[in-house]
Amino acid sequence: MKDEKCIFCKLANGEIPTNSIYEDDDFKVILDAAPATKGHALILPKEHYANLFEIDEQVAGKALPLAKKIANKMMKELGCDGINILQNNGEAAGQTVHHFHVHVIPRWAGDGAIKEWEHKTFSDSETAEVVKKLSL
Repeated sequence: MKDEKCIFCKLANGEIPTNSIYEDDDFKVILDAAPATKGHALILPKEHYANLFEIDEQVAGKALPLAKKIANKMMKELGCDGINILQNNGEAAGQTVHHFHVHVIPRWAGDGAIKEWEHKTFSDSETAEVVKKLSL
């Protein structure tokens, strides 16, 4: 199902022109209009899913192999030193468009495109509590 108000639905389904680098029945991959680096791409499902919690599992299962395909092409053709695969869920995590999407960001040493997070330390008891809560 598509959301008529969603900008990413419109981009993924050709209602708005894009710099598309790949398309299949489920996804359109476009260059980000506000990229972190040259070649920064977005993998957009053609159907609307607000986030990871809503996406169909079969569609989700196709996203990472597609990210790998795009990343391999970037490494070969752009000569980047690395790749970030980024997927945000919820505003607190940096999601600004509520349509599931995956960022594939080519990286070069020292480009400063994405700030590394502050690494934290937790006590053994805090860690044990988290393990207990999250164990499946």
